[in-house]
Amino acid sequence: MSTFKLRMWTYDLAREQCPTLDHLRRFATLSLESGYNAFGLYLEHRFAFPSTPWAHGKGTLTSDMVKALGAEYHDLQIIPMINLLGHFEGFLYTEEGRQYAESRFEGMQACPSNPDFVDLCHRLIDDTLAAFDSEIIHIGGDETWQLGTCEKCSPPEGEDKETHKAGLYGRHFGPLCQRVLDAGRRPAIWGDMLLTHPEAMESIPRETLIFDWQYFDGVRASAPKFQAQGFEVIACPTLQAYNAAWMHLAQSEKNVVQVARDAIELDLHGVCLTTWECGLMGSYDTLFPAIRASGEIITKNGCPTGSARTEWAQLMGIDLQASGGIFAHSTRRSSLKTYFLLQANPFLLWLHHADELCGDVGGRALEICDAALRAAPGEAEKGIAIFVRSAVEFVRLAEEARKLYAANRPSEAINKLAV
Repeated sequence: MSTFKLRMWTYDLAREQCPTLDHLRRFATLSLESGYNAFGLYLEHRFAFPSTPWAHGKGTLTSDMVKALGAEYHDLQIIPMINLLGHFEGFLYTEEGRQYAESRFEGMQACPSNPDFVDLCHRLIDDTLAAFDSEIIHIGGDETWQLGTCEKCSPPEGEDKETHKAGLYGRHFGPLCQRVLDAGRRPAIWGDMLLTHPEAMESIPRETLIFDWQYFDGVRASAPKFQAQGFEVIACPTLQAYNAAWMHLAQSEKNVVQVARDAIELDLHGVCLTTWECGLMGSYDTLFPAIRASGEIITKNGCPTGSARTEWAQLMGIDLQASGGIFAHSTRRSSLKTYFLLQANPFLLWLHHADELCGDVGGRALEICDAALRAAPGEAEKGIAIFVRSAVEFVRLAEEARKLYAANRPSEAINKLAV
């Protein structure tokens, strides 16, 4: 059995999830049944912080829901994961929140040199402390690539840019971590920017847990850098759903196995399985078998199980990837989801991928989706297959419409798109 003090997985609410308390009960039960002792709620603007009523939107998680869940699941630590610099766009793209942006109309980072934003961060921590009774409070800190961009944050003449960025980061997150400590809790932050700006570690209290996310390699090269500075580390693999039409199954299993094994060898504090961006026609229900299998891998110290390899998962998680083109494995967000849905103009998918989706790549994908529909164990799995099939069919109809329009047959072109 695992010796990890923390075994958790993260549910990404921030991508417009609207869970009911019954949904959360299902996730909490899944967590305990799968060997996890903690359940992370990644929040951003999707929590009803009392300090930001202007950013809640519909269906946000509430303090009452959190407290009700905690009262029912005493053996499960429910850990809030907020973000207090990067990934702040859900707040920034509101009328009230735009005043905090590092760069207007672009990016997803707030300005660490804005005293009003810093004050807001402290109030968001207080809101979180009041709502959650967990030992650990995760305050974010990842992907702050806009450090030093605005006039207030830019380095003085003659100062090294990277040293200046490290200072900005450390001066921002050091006091925020200390606020959590002063409340009797344990702060946690992501590790990627500390690897990018290692001088910032000097400003971070050593009681802070570092969540070292490595989604394509293990943590053997990265985690010791934090350990050498006196930090305890949580190793973070992922289910690769954000970069796939559904999920890259083989790469996900390989990543979880490798990270779990590294964590054992390095005697790390724990493992956190992350799951991101299951919006955009995704469904968390379809990830349940992989979440269970990952829990077993973590509990058994990196022993692969293969238990997530159902016929449907083989088709949508392995065979579809082998079709190549837009479905091939990538380290970046799925361009299928981005062009077809996220950017609110489905014709972008046709513009960038018509050749392959109207050719062999699209043909193979349609065959796989038809087989996946027959093999689907439930409506959630059927929905994934229908989404992929619909995307390919849309591109093919758009291409037929283009040809008809080019042949001076606009009425027929319109009829193609009417479907």
